[in-house]
Amino acid sequence: MSDTQVTTDDGGPQSPGTLPKTAFASLSGLEIFERMMAGDLPAPPIMAHMNITMKDFAEGRAVFSGLPAHEFLNPLGTVHGGWISTLIDTALSCAVQTALRPGESYTTTSLTVNMVRPLLADSGEVTCEGRLVHRGSRLATSEGGVKDARGRLIAHGTVSCMILPVTDLRRPTA
Repeated sequence: MSDTQVTTDDGGPQSPGTLPKTAFASLSGLEIFERMMAGDLPAPPIMAHMNITMKDFAEGRAVFSGLPAHEFLNPLGTVHGGWISTLIDTALSCAVQTALRPGESYTTTSLTVNMVRPLLADSGEVTCEGRLVHRGSRLATSEGGVKDARGRLIAHGTVSCMILPVTDLRRPTA
C-alpha cells in the first residue's frame, strides 16, 4: 500500500486524513463510516501504513481486514503482536464508534489481546470483527477476534472506550 492512499472494500482509492470535528458534531458514528466507505470522508492515515482495509459496518459492529507483510515480522519470523493488537483495537474501537450519536467522540481506555496461534507473513488476508457488548453514557465495551482465511482464530480481545463530547477533543492548531 502507498503511504498516501488507502482503499475501501470495493477497491476504490481514498486519501487518508483525520476527520474534521464537524463530522463528529453533525454525524452519528455509523454515518461517519458510511461516508468513509463512500469516499466522502478520509480514512485514518494509520490504515495505509498497517495494510488495514475497512470492510463492513452496522450499528455495534465493525469489520476490517489486514494483510500481514514482511515489515510486520518480529525476530522469530511471525507477525508482531503489535500489528495484531492494532487490528483488534481498530475493529473493536470502531464497533463502539458505530454506536455514537452526533456530538460524541471516544478514546480507548483499555485493550486486552490474547494471541492463540502465530500469524505468518504469508498467511494471507485476516479479518477482525468487533462487536459492541455494552454502551453506557460514558463507557462502552466491545469484543472480537482476528481470523485467518480458513476461519481459524488467531487472536481475540476486548476494548473499553470512554465516550466524551466532541468539544473535549483537543487538537493542536498549526
